[in-house]
Order: sequence, then C-alpha cells, then structure tokens
Amino acid sequence: MATVLGVVQVFICVVLVFLILMHSGKDSGLSGAFGVGTGAGPFGGGSLVERNLNRWTIAFAVAFAINTIVLIKIS
Repeated sequence: MATVLGVVQVFICVVLVFLILMHSGKDSGLSGAFGVGTGAGPFGGGSLVERNLNRWTIAFAVAFAINTIVLIKIS
C-alpha cells in the first residue's frame, strides 16, 4: 500500500509543479509561452482557462496534502 501511495505522490508532485509553473505571474511566467495569461491563443480567452487552472492547482494541492498525511500515518 505504501508503494502505491508513494508512486501516486510522485505523480501528484510532478503535475503540481507543472500546474504552478503554468500560472501567470509578474512577468507572465511559463504560462505566457502557452498563451494562458495573455488572452490570446488557441483557447480564445484567458479568464476561463485561468479559473480552471486555479481549480486544478487547488485540487492537486489538497490531494498532495492528504496523500502526505496518509503516507505519514502508514509509516
């Protein structure tokens, strides 16, 4: 069980890092390369994409925290 949760933890970490890098910051960050924060690009507009990006980031952060607590309790 701990091995499966460990693999899930690594997957969540990689996805969470990617999602955080996608956020637009002061200098538009990595998200500017994909047209997320600019309002232009293949997505048509930035507001819906930014909201969904925020939701996914929060969901993966909560999953990371819960998985970490479960891994600590198992060990």
